Amino acid sequence: MGDFILHVLEEGFLFAILSLGVYISFRALNFPDLSVDGTYPLGAAVVAIMILKGINPFIAMIIATLAGGLAGLFTGFLHTRLKIAPLLSGILTMICLYSINLRIMGRPNISLSPYLGYRTFITIIKEEANSLVTSKYLIPLIFLGIVIALKFLLDIFLHTEIGLAIRATGDNEEMIRAEGVNTDTTKLIGLALSNSLVALSGALFAQYQGFSDIGMGIGMIIAGLASVITGEALFRGRTISIITLEVIIGAIVYRLAIAVALKWGYNFGFKPTDLKLLTGLLVIIILAFPVIRKRMKLKFLKDIKI
Repeated sequence: MGDFILHVLEEGFLFAILSLGVYISFRALNFPDLSVDGTYPLGAAVVAIMILKGINPFIAMIIATLAGGLAGLFTGFLHTRLKIAPLLSGILTMICLYSINLRIMGRPNISLSPYLGYRTFITIIKEEANSLVTSKYLIPLIFLGIVIALKFLLDIFLHTEIGLAIRATGDNEEMIRAEGVNTDTTKLIGLALSNSLVALSGALFAQYQGFSDIGMGIGMIIAGLASVITGEALFRGRTISIITLEVIIGAIVYRLAIAVALKWGYNFGFKPTDLKLLTGLLVIIILAFPVIRKRMKLKFLKDIKI
């Protein structure tokens, strides 16, 4: 059971980075960016091919993060300069990235198994710190440290003048434009930052699971949204520091729910191939929960009156 929880935490922390990126685009910027399904495997593809060529994994992750930022800028360019609708801009970027990711990797998947001699971020950390921390607690602690660092950096950024402008653009674009702020610029910066975090999450996950696959990005936007919505359902944060914390907790709870469903779902006829079905059902339940709660409350009050 302990190993199960540790595994859930490891995946939860990685998905928390993805969810922070989704929060920036969908909540802070109010931009439905579907390019996430393309930038997630983009980060994995870039880091995998660079490690394959013997480049330092830390440098590879930086370049993968920058590649995600460029993809976000492309989505922003389609919307701000070519005036394509936000939803369609993300879809077009996602479609283009499928072929780009294939071209980067040269094949549908790349193995990064340490048994083949590849040195990834994970193997380097284990080599350097294995004597300091018990092996099974090492990776969760490293991932937790990365998530905390990113959270505080994001909190600081969203309190800067540019960060406040991004949030204001999502709240009321016309008002902030009337104040003299170039909303096209704020959208470009926000989308670049969002997709950078998504690509970083993909790069870390590829090294964690030991391979990069062209199809690993399918459904990532749903996973990110589910994490954000789960966090919002559990907490009612008003400050940025609380909101980013609830996004992180939402990602962990979401991964826990999926893992539990897969682990014990066979009693109800579920199989590992039903992962996407379980994800969809979980998101539906989370989205429907406020409506169900409201109706139950109204029914309860009606029964009291009677």
